[in-house]
Amino acid sequence: MRVHLGSDHAGLELKDHLTTWLVDHGHEVVDHGPFVYDALDDYPCFCLRAAEGVAADRQEGLDSLGVVIGGSGNGEQISANKVEGIRCALAWSEETAALAREHNDANVVSVGGRMHSVEEMTRFVEVFLTTPFSGDERHVRRIDQVATYDATKELPPLPESALRGPGSSTSDDPADA
Repeated sequence: MRVHLGSDHAGLELKDHLTTWLVDHGHEVVDHGPFVYDALDDYPCFCLRAAEGVAADRQEGLDSLGVVIGGSGNGEQISANKVEGIRCALAWSEETAALAREHNDANVVSVGGRMHSVEEMTRFVEVFLTTPFSGDERHVRRIDQVATYDATKELPPLPESALRGPGSSTSDDPADA
């Protein structure tokens, strides 16, 4: 599988480690940088490129995923999610890494280089890369709702259960409740 990597200075050590680890595990690595330590570098420069790489590969029908790495992983996740067709999840445990794939069909994972050991983060990435999307109807439906909103900016309809019951209202306005 092709794996696109991007980080900032806080994720550089893990990115360099992952490059070797991924190759040793049979993956093709596309490293979008950085390539040298610069405490003033900006994560969007690298993480947007990694996400763009995943999106372009998927447009061509290629099986690729991405990993973005920063101090906390938050900004890197936000950046990657700005790329059309990307669903980037922040993983802070093996369970969140697995659920990102199983339930959300995430195609990029973000990890925080200052939050965990290199060994823990490598395991999160491994779990992410090896966990398939479940394809369950409820997960497909939810992903479709987000994609539709992204394209149209129209909110999905509220479920009937949200519209009835004691103290509930049929309006989206909390003041009507």
